[in-house]
Amino acid sequence: MKGEELLYCIHFDVDRASPPDWQPDWEDAPLPYKIYRDLPVLSLSDKNGFIGEFGRFLLYTYGLTQAVQYTGQDGTLQTGARRFAPSGGGLYPSELYMYLNIPEAPAGVYHYDAAHHSLVLLREGNFDSCTDQALGSRCEVSTCFCTIFLTTRFWKNFFKYNLFSYRLQGLDAGVLIGQLEETAKRFGWASGIYYQFLDRALNHLLGINGEEESVYAVIPLSADATHWQRESETVFTAEELCSGILPIQTDHIERSERVLAFPVITELNAYSFMDSTAEFKRVAGKLEPLHGILSKLPGNRFRYDFKEACKNRFSPDLDFISRKITKQQAGDLLCEAAAAFTSRKDTDTGGPDVYINFFGVEGIQNGAYRYHPKEQQLELLRPGDHRDCLQEALTLHNVNLYAVPMVIHLAGERGHFLPQLGYRGYRIQQMETGSFTQRLLLAASAMGLGGHPLLGYDVQRCDDLYGLKESTCLIQIPIGPYRKRAWLKGRL
Repeated sequence: MKGEELLYCIHFDVDRASPPDWQPDWEDAPLPYKIYRDLPVLSLSDKNGFIGEFGRFLLYTYGLTQAVQYTGQDGTLQTGARRFAPSGGGLYPSELYMYLNIPEAPAGVYHYDAAHHSLVLLREGNFDSCTDQALGSRCEVSTCFCTIFLTTRFWKNFFKYNLFSYRLQGLDAGVLIGQLEETAKRFGWASGIYYQFLDRALNHLLGINGEEESVYAVIPLSADATHWQRESETVFTAEELCSGILPIQTDHIERSERVLAFPVITELNAYSFMDSTAEFKRVAGKLEPLHGILSKLPGNRFRYDFKEACKNRFSPDLDFISRKITKQQAGDLLCEAAAAFTSRKDTDTGGPDVYINFFGVEGIQNGAYRYHPKEQQLELLRPGDHRDCLQEALTLHNVNLYAVPMVIHLAGERGHFLPQLGYRGYRIQQMETGSFTQRLLLAASAMGLGGHPLLGYDVQRCDDLYGLKESTCLIQIPIGPYRKRAWLKGRL
């Protein structure tokens, strides 16, 4: 299976994305975090000063925060370590690396060891110039105390989901970006998101090979004024940057004894690489034309306890309960999540379009709508109660949509920006979708509601419900009240 055929299958014909006899070997599953061996370690536990503050930032962004134990739907006992950012199947394929330049630690490139809440030093030294040039000199890296490199390790969820993992990886990375941005705001730090960079140069800097693991996004952090979108006429290439950086050899623990090959994913990743900053583009997204009735939706940004929202975030399955919410609550939720559209990033794609089915929300007519965040308006596309359609469209009936007051679909171009950005456009689209999803989940949690991101549904049926032609539904998120699940939880 090649390129565009795979992208079609993992959206519209999921059964073809995995062999019919595919069974994950749970006894040989990879660790849900990466652990390096025999390298200098900087513990972040019980630290004061700025390094302690940075440690708390990493904890809320991607640290292990809960140990959980509960009975699954099949009656088996489920256990695991959770983070505040959700992940498909709890597999966490993303990793965080960073170029850190602060007085309290040696300047250099580090990996965040979530298992031990520590930083592992991979390279010591000043890498302002290399990082700056790999981003095309668009960001003033020297004024940033940290530049984060978000990577994906392919085997971490390929072992369970096979080729379908390619879709999950981009969404997982986006969810983590959303959590990272929201956490940075609470610390008063500015951030920018760069989806376009010289892949081989940054992989080389981190000491990863691009076939097992590769950089998906770069997020500089700054506590001071920074130029985020400088214009540069100088062209840099990955080859020249790699030639100026010595290779490093590292050793990490891989629990899996039998790591299978995933050549299709490796090839797609390689096809996505940018080898010259001349390839960087700003791409504008397209909007589906208006064809419904517009109405004003009330809604305001609201202040909430970020710590409590992170701790209480929950993805209900059959735990949703029938309880009404109001038009004001729905508007506030969407308005708060829509702040994601103001993120500073290196594309003009606009982020995902938002479509919603409302059922029994006080003050809103039942029906399928499109949400317009700038105007805070709803566009009625198809009146009526469409829960039968949505419930039947589920491929796994693990959520009772009849008990949910709103089902949100995030949609984007069917072409996934392939004509403009090649295969890189697909993963950018998935990351932007994941980022908005996390904003929705946090806002819902702050309001005492639960949200459950779903990919197991008949995409074409949902597209038809909204009358989508140029766009397609990328993820489905039921949101509503829920009952507490019986489980044992402990803070880490």
